[in-house]
Amino acid sequence: MKTYLVGGAVRDALMGHAGSDRDWVVVGGTPEALVAQGYQPVGRDFPVFLHPNTHEEYALARTERKTARGYHGFAVHASPDVTLEEDLARRDLTINAIAQDEHGQRTDPYGGERDIAAKVLRHVTDAFREDPVRILRLARFAARFPDFTVATETMALMRDMVSDGEVDALVSERVWQELSRGLMGAKPSRMLQVLRECGALQRLLPEVGKLYGVPQRAEYHPEIDTGIHLEMVLDASARMNTSLEVRFACLCHDLGKGTTPADVLPRHIGHEQRSEKLTRALCTRWRVPVECKELAELVAREHGNIHQSLGFGAEAVLRLLVRCDALRRPERFLLALQACECDARGRLGKEDEAYAQGPRLALLLKAAQSVDSASVSALALQEGLKGPAVGARLDAARLAAISAALSV
Repeated sequence: MKTYLVGGAVRDALMGHAGSDRDWVVVGGTPEALVAQGYQPVGRDFPVFLHPNTHEEYALARTERKTARGYHGFAVHASPDVTLEEDLARRDLTINAIAQDEHGQRTDPYGGERDIAAKVLRHVTDAFREDPVRILRLARFAARFPDFTVATETMALMRDMVSDGEVDALVSERVWQELSRGLMGAKPSRMLQVLRECGALQRLLPEVGKLYGVPQRAEYHPEIDTGIHLEMVLDASARMNTSLEVRFACLCHDLGKGTTPADVLPRHIGHEQRSEKLTRALCTRWRVPVECKELAELVAREHGNIHQSLGFGAEAVLRLLVRCDALRRPERFLLALQACECDARGRLGKEDEAYAQGPRLALLLKAAQSVDSASVSALALQEGLKGPAVGARLDAARLAAISAALSV
């Protein structure tokens, strides 16, 4: 029984990156032998075990055979006679199909080191076509390693997979898992570009696919194309090192522009409300976590108002804060401001411009929060006020605090 370090840890070490989880493959082993050594079985679909001390994952060498459409349509064969080369052959990309033994000796039967040097994302064998998740995985690797290109034959294979309807069988959990990881890449726009080139974007995120080729007013968007703008916004979110919630909100903020009637272009009147509705449907389809969903809906609906807020007086600011539930959920509102800053910077020639709306609204929110609501409410009750009248007194106090902050 021999063990080999495989996958991302080997790849990233060769690329000079650190931090990848270490995964191991066991050749010549059996479940009984591993359990006897104290390994804990955790694999549900194939034999995977946790090391008794390090808790790292050890998988028995295996082969796979396609039995049905989708991610789960596989028959797995794991036995002591499966070779290391056979196990590596079932992996997605050559850069992930390199193994290393305990002496540091590498086994690279499919040219992974060559493709790392050439900065190419290439499928290992034609078995790539058997798992549609691999299209998403390659796209998010493109976002993580934006200077890598996709091999011509691999792109052709992915187009064939899309044409054959393979991506239509993907389950929501895996789609979200890969999309979210791609959004957290160094250049998320590369994920969209790869998915669009192979046709998967139009199947998985048709709301996003419809943005390409849709014009915007050049005085506000020198890049003009809404799809290009979205790519720039996402890359701005990566440069600002924002959270997943913010990056997903950036992805969804302009979805409504893809449904603007052609006769009113390049204007997009009311696109915010359409964006919110499309975002809600997208989140339902892919079971997006509630934190991402709620922020994305808020940004889709309010980003236009936040952009225009430099001209708002105290009353308009308070209405905006109330609509955004900012007094009760200030952290979410501050994330919305980050997403709006990404939107503002995601325009040609505007990448490094300051976004004054953000600090201004953050300051005015802090002023509104400085009002002691308990004391104001108690005093109003002592004066015999009830219900809405107490709320009006609170609004008046917050309005005064915002006005004072504006006058400084």
